[in-house]
Amino acid sequence: MAVNPDEMLDDPVLEQRARDISAKLRCLVCQNQSIDDSDAELARDLRVIVRERLVEGDTDEEVMDFVVARYGEFVLLRPRMSARNLLLWGTPLLGLLLGGAAVAFLYRGRSRAAPVAHLTPEEQERINKLLADGDDAAG
Repeated sequence: MAVNPDEMLDDPVLEQRARDISAKLRCLVCQNQSIDDSDAELARDLRVIVRERLVEGDTDEEVMDFVVARYGEFVLLRPRMSARNLLLWGTPLLGLLLGGAAVAFLYRGRSRAAPVAHLTPEEQERINKLLADGDDAAG
């Protein structure tokens, strides 16, 4: 754990809340770690901000909103569902639906393909004659 002893709060309930919030915030330096796990200086600053806000009496949601307002939604490890990022959340589902529709359309088109026309008796006789002539020439 990257939390330094000097950062920890004396109140265990507030400290646990701070740890829970810190686990949801992305280190802007490391980007794939929470600020709770990161040793980066910016992550330390964010942990201090979280604890200061909690000591001031902010709710968990108010702390999160404060950090997001200051650093942007990228700071959240799990982005919130909103109209602004609905396309981001919906693109995989839209891709699956379009892919499924394309496969169904192609499969349906193949199943309705025109049946193969059979040879007329004259065409069959001509092919038989050509094959027979070929056998005579080869033999």
